[in-house]
Amino acid sequence: MTSTIKLIALDMDGTLLRDDHSVSDENRAAIKSAQDQGVSVMISTGRPLVYCQEIVESLGLATYLITVNGSEIWDQHLNLIDRTKIDSSHIEFMYNLAQKHNTNYWSSTVEGVWNKRTSFPENIHDYQWLKFGFNIEDDEIRETIRKELESRKVLEITNSSPTNIEVNAAGINKAAAIRKVCDRLNITMDSVMAVGDSLNDLAMIRESGIGVAMGNAQDAVKDEADWVTDTNEHDGVAKAIRKFVLKF
Repeated sequence: MTSTIKLIALDMDGTLLRDDHSVSDENRAAIKSAQDQGVSVMISTGRPLVYCQEIVESLGLATYLITVNGSEIWDQHLNLIDRTKIDSSHIEFMYNLAQKHNTNYWSSTVEGVWNKRTSFPENIHDYQWLKFGFNIEDDEIRETIRKELESRKVLEITNSSPTNIEVNAAGINKAAAIRKVCDRLNITMDSVMAVGDSLNDLAMIRESGIGVAMGNAQDAVKDEADWVTDTNEHDGVAKAIRKFVLKF
C-alpha cells in the first residue's frame, strides 16, 4: 500500500451518504481537512449529475467528478470532459427484459432519467443512453436476467445494492474513469484511496493504492478491500480519511 494519497474517490449511496441521504458533520470535516492538506477529494457515483451536483457543491469539492458509474467525467467547473454511451439496441433488449419479467427498472440518458413510474420513450433509438438498471427482489428472476445480460458479452454488469443490477457499456466502470482522472492530474492509481460499498465500487477498490470497503458493504467488496471501515451511518468515510490521509 502506498503511504501518500493524493486523490480520494468516494462513492455516494451507502458510503458518503447516510441512509437518509445526508452527509454527516464528521464526514464533511474530514473531507475539508484532507483538501486543506492538498489532497483532492472526488465523488465517484452511479448517480447522474442532476442527482449529485447539489451535494458536490455543498462539500466545496474542486476537482473532477465521476457520474453514472464512469460513463461521464466532469471537470471542476462541471464541464463534460468524457462520455461513453450504450448502443440503443442494448437498451431495447434490457427494456424488453424488464417488461417480460415485470421488474422495476431505471435508466440514465443524456436527455434525462427514465423509470417504471415515468413514460418510457416511444423511440428508444432517439436518445443517448448511459446506463440501465433493474431492481429485482426475487433472487431467481435476478439471476435469470443477469445470465441473459452476461450472454451479450458487451456490457459492464455491476450493482449498487444486493437487489439490483446496473449495466453500463463494456469497459466502463469507476476504476477506468479514475485512471483517466489520474492521467489528467499526473498521478498514478497507487496515489488513490477509493471507498465504496457495492459491486459498482469493486473495480476502483481493487485497483486503487488503498481500497476501503464500508462496514455495510457487500461481502464481495469487503473481500477485495485493503481495509474495512465503519458503516455509512457511523462516519466510515471520515474514519478512513483519518487513518490513511490525516494519519490520526
